[in-house]
Amino acid sequence: MKALAFLAGDSENLGRFLALSGLHLEDLRERVDDPLLLAAVLDFLLGDDKRLSAFAESEGMETKIVHAARRALPGGAPEM
Repeated sequence: MKALAFLAGDSENLGRFLALSGLHLEDLRERVDDPLLLAAVLDFLLGDDKRLSAFAESEGMETKIVHAARRALPGGAPEM
């Protein structure tokens, strides 16, 4: 959920995510606990190194934590 809050705090990234996903703000509010939505948010963050680094830095974590979180959600690739 921290990743979703991060997006919500940045109107440019939020708008881009909504446009790419086809979702609306109401969808985010209704599906905030949906693992598929959270996976999509992490995919969005992981799709851009600058965005990923900004999120990880804002949370005081290494980017590998974000990768691990994504693997734990539906559709995540198992660690090799």
